[in-house]
Amino acid sequence: MKSNYFKNIIGGAMLSAAMLLGTSMAMNGTVKAQNRPYDQGGWRDRDRDRDQRRRGRRGNDGYPYMGGSFDLRQTALNAGYNEGIKKGRDDRRHNRRYEFRNEGTYQKATKDYSDRLGDRELYRSYFRMAYENGYDAGWKGY
Repeated sequence: MKSNYFKNIIGGAMLSAAMLLGTSMAMNGTVKAQNRPYDQGGWRDRDRDRDQRRRGRRGNDGYPYMGGSFDLRQTALNAGYNEGIKKGRDDRRHNRRYEFRNEGTYQKATKDYSDRLGDRELYRSYFRMAYENGYDAGWKGY
């Protein structure tokens, strides 16, 4: 009879310890979930974004953000890349050397530009960056 009594006491203590451990683990997970934005960089992301804007942040597309509207940037990047890849493929197909800076399209850099987009020189800068990347991809056969 004494052995059953001690078994019940030990079993109860082990059950209590397991419940206490489980509860503390669940509470710890809840606390971590509440702090997750900071743990994953919440404030640090904000500070990093601010610093990147100061230094010339790069967007998800790999090009630096130099200002201007979304339409200006996207139109210039799309037009520049498309023109560059066409010219790069053409030069590769005809066994020409890797040279794009003397191309009229690259120098003018105004394809698809319209006054409604905004600053022409900013458009030209975006266009030329994308043209270089497109030319490189086309010349390499992508």
